[in-house]
Amino acid sequence: MLKNLSILGLLFFHLLAAAGGEKSDRQRYINQWKNVAQEQMRLHGIPASITLAQGILESGDGKSDLSLRANNHFGIKCHEWNGPGVYQDDDSRNECFRKYRSAQESYEDHSAFLLRSRYLFLYELEVTDYKSWAEGLKKAGYATDPRYADRLIKIIEENGLSEYDNAGTGNAIALKQASEPRFDTRGRSNTSDNMVIDLSQSRIVSEHPNGIDFILARDGDSVDGIAKSLDMAPWQITRYNDLSSTYTFKGGEMVYLQPKKNKAKAEYHLSLEGETLRLISQRYGVKIKKLEAYNELDADKSLKKGQKIHLQPVKS
Repeated sequence: MLKNLSILGLLFFHLLAAAGGEKSDRQRYINQWKNVAQEQMRLHGIPASITLAQGILESGDGKSDLSLRANNHFGIKCHEWNGPGVYQDDDSRNECFRKYRSAQESYEDHSAFLLRSRYLFLYELEVTDYKSWAEGLKKAGYATDPRYADRLIKIIEENGLSEYDNAGTGNAIALKQASEPRFDTRGRSNTSDNMVIDLSQSRIVSEHPNGIDFILARDGDSVDGIAKSLDMAPWQITRYNDLSSTYTFKGGEMVYLQPKKNKAKAEYHLSLEGETLRLISQRYGVKIKKLEAYNELDADKSLKKGQKIHLQPVKS
């Protein structure tokens, strides 16, 4: 009887040690990669909690064979990949997985991978809505596991990873005009004769007729510079304005500080020669993908003079 109790006690001790080791490995992984996940969130708008949870799940807390052999922490396969690969069984035998020079490169490629068209709907979600992001990743086919979303959510909630999402958005700290400027037909603001605005000294936040806060860029402004001056994340500036992170502004351009709307107040716009949906989107504060859907046109297609462009859903 005593011998049996000793065996049970030893078994219990080993189980506790194993559980403690797993927890220690996971916390070590979180501590090592939380700053990188937050930086990717700052640049691209992917919740840090989601990035960390996927890294934990896909890499087995950084101990999986794939992460050790190939620095691949997200199980990304070699589709559309020109770099080196390693082979192992997955859904099929001997599948190719991307091999990186470092785990940091794996994190960066994960962000780039989620910019593919099948995942773009996720960026309509709040950066703090990790549950919808998890469900969306499953819906988009990131993994074949039917419980993939549930597993990500469990990892996030058991390890308090959502706290790392709180730094994903900033609040615009800027002077708000007491009386909003009027707009002329070119979408630029006309202030009253007695109002003097020194753009070199402050960022004046105005409201677009479509109900969106914006500022006017200064010549040579960068995405990072504007984001920093307004205590915002760079991904917010690029996403809200449909820009690349390396875009350089010209003086007087409208820069939205909030997402554009699904439609404008006006029903349609008559285009100028050479105008594009991208320019019209920025002028009226309407999302590009909505204009593309309303008009069945590409965002950068050059338009003819007088072409009728719908700014709202077309009535049947």
